[in-house]
Amino acid sequence: MYPTHPFIDPVAISLGPLDIHWYGLMYLVGFAAFWLLGMAKVRQPWSPVNATQLGDLLFYGVIGVIIGGRLGYVLFYNLEALASDPLLLIRLWEGGMSFHGGLIGVLVASALFARKLGVSFFQLTDFVAPLIPIGLGAGRIGNWINGELWGKPAELPWSMIFPAVDMLPRHPSQLYQAFLEGVVLFLIIWLFARRWHPVGAVSGLFLIFYGLFRFLVEFVREPDAHIGYLAFGWVTMGQVLSLPMILGGIAIMAWAYRGSR
Repeated sequence: MYPTHPFIDPVAISLGPLDIHWYGLMYLVGFAAFWLLGMAKVRQPWSPVNATQLGDLLFYGVIGVIIGGRLGYVLFYNLEALASDPLLLIRLWEGGMSFHGGLIGVLVASALFARKLGVSFFQLTDFVAPLIPIGLGAGRIGNWINGELWGKPAELPWSMIFPAVDMLPRHPSQLYQAFLEGVVLFLIIWLFARRWHPVGAVSGLFLIFYGLFRFLVEFVREPDAHIGYLAFGWVTMGQVLSLPMILGGIAIMAWAYRGSR
């Protein structure tokens, strides 16, 4: 007997005409984690950001995540719909955010903020990288609460039935991602960043492990129905977008340590 995904109202709180969704609350969890962890990291002697500047950095990051995440979702996963409905781009309340798009948005925001501070781009991204995984894990919990982004059918002891799809037991891939991208990635990057490393090393390690975890989970995650597999009957859009992250992370780490020597 497999557990059944419980129906959870996606609206967590209703305040008159205002509905606050669980997924939105998960973003708030991520932003709060960024702030609290950032306050701990500003005490490091090599931190490029002080406590006063952390609030401005968070503001830049929020804007980058929202704009980049929405643009990425529409361009990477729903471009055909955009052609017939341009307003889709601004209807954030209907859902649809892309991590890879959000990452690009954060990188652009980091570049602008680094220029404002007068520090190097990788100095700032090394500071930011350990603050991100908790938010990623929270976002995947939001996906699970919404009963979306489910996995492929599988008869495993921990498989779950998602009635909104069918009555087949499936991989709870949202929980896999919450654990790998949220818990494991956080521990790897946070512990690594506790000591000084050449500029760029922390950023490179983040790209490698996020890309690797996402690439692997895509094997058991159901691809988006309107996209399907891109090649060979198993390559997904998520894997195509994650592979450059892995390769780029390796290149950045090699550059960082070579420059250090």
